[in-house]
Amino acid sequence: MAPSGTESRRVTIHDVARSAGVSRQTVSRALNDKGEIHGSTKQRVLDAALALGYRPSRFARGLVRQDTISVGLVIPDLLNPFFTEVAAAALEAARARGWHVLVYDTADSEEERGTLEVIASQVDAVVGYFSRPEDEIEKLTRGVPVVLIDRERRTDRFSSIRIDGEDGVKAAITHLAAAGHRHIGMLDHAGRAEPSVRHAWFAAATAACGLDAGPVRRADQSVEGGESALAALLAEHPEVSALFTFNDIMAIGALRAARRLGRRVPQDLAVIGFDGLRLGTLVEPPLSTVALDTRSLGALAVEQAGRLLTGGDPLAPDELVVRAELRLRESG
Repeated sequence: MAPSGTESRRVTIHDVARSAGVSRQTVSRALNDKGEIHGSTKQRVLDAALALGYRPSRFARGLVRQDTISVGLVIPDLLNPFFTEVAAAALEAARARGWHVLVYDTADSEEERGTLEVIASQVDAVVGYFSRPEDEIEKLTRGVPVVLIDRERRTDRFSSIRIDGEDGVKAAITHLAAAGHRHIGMLDHAGRAEPSVRHAWFAAATAACGLDAGPVRRADQSVEGGESALAALLAEHPEVSALFTFNDIMAIGALRAARRLGRRVPQDLAVIGFDGLRLGTLVEPPLSTVALDTRSLGALAVEQAGRLLTGGDPLAPDELVVRAELRLRESG
């Protein structure tokens, strides 16, 4: 019988490993009749698998070939160039393996739920962005391997590709402070009830530079959101001479607002974004940014999904981190 709490989802190799007191790799070897483990250990694994009712995935059973693997790629907004770049990198990495990729664009939390309700029966693994609680994701995906992007995992059920921008944001604020800016504002995103982790990095960086906490305005993650938010922020805090934004798209909107308000960039207002979009090189002036390697985000997610599917050694948490670095151009 399946253990308590697992009736609504497919029993996974992790459940068998935990029950048998061995690693996931040992379970894989036992189930695939590899000779590298002790006979008593193999029997303990087989007994645990039988007791739990474990059924290997299509991939593990050899019912599909490597070139017919399907992966679900969940993206919250394909109109946002950042997510488009990450998706392109994941698609490239999957195609190199001969995998099929089903792309899901989840515009809101309810659409994400609907996607998760059907995705487990269609794909062998899932990678992407999710806003719902982990226990709900686990229940809806029913044991299919899941790789989260830009999210701290809270259980060992999932793998997670993390973004570490703390040093990059600190470098950006240190650069602005060294240029003489004492009043640095921020545009944060308004998608969640609490401030973003990028706001926490910004607050820590301003404090480290001996600056008072700058004014923060929350806005939609869009050009229009950045444009209207900067206009409102400057109306309330005209002393602000430098700006850090949650992402590059909002920064581009801020450049538009500055131009409309007669503020020269960077002479009257320095602007630094976050993401490192190629689009930032096409605006005038070219956008300074705390840049991420979007190719690494997508490629790492696919690599980890491949390892989870084949029973190979998964990448360690410290190998699943993409770090951001300051890339100075002309806006800051």
